Amino acid sequence: MKSENNQGEPRLRILILDDEPIVCRRLKPAFEKRGYEVETFNDSASALARLREAAFDIVITDLKMEGADGIEILTQAKKASADTRVIIITGFATLETARESYSKGAFDFVAKPFKLRDILECVKKIEDQRQATQ
Repeated sequence: MKSENNQGEPRLRILILDDEPIVCRRLKPAFEKRGYEVETFNDSASALARLREAAFDIVITDLKMEGADGIEILTQAKKASADTRVIIITGFATLETARESYSKGAFDFVAKPFKLRDILECVKKIEDQRQATQ
């Protein structure tokens, strides 16, 4: 059951996975301040386990990590829920990795270092699309 924001609308649930803890520490409060429900992970095994337990509207994942990489996280998130939107963030942005991400169903692909505003706008686009289709 989704929790609601102060307007009585369901809050979007976001899972953030990055092996650099600073990324999670930076993104979590920014999204929570805007009324999103956020869970953060620094290792892919824990994030994958959580994806099997709960549905998330949005997954923001790093591409290159120990264990499962961002493409595997993308694949598993989509398998758990086709409606989940996945944003890939990476310091190793290439045309090839961007193409692969989009071909597997990524909503967006953002190169590091990114501006907080870029990620917030990306999530806002997803939220706007969802509201337009309800």
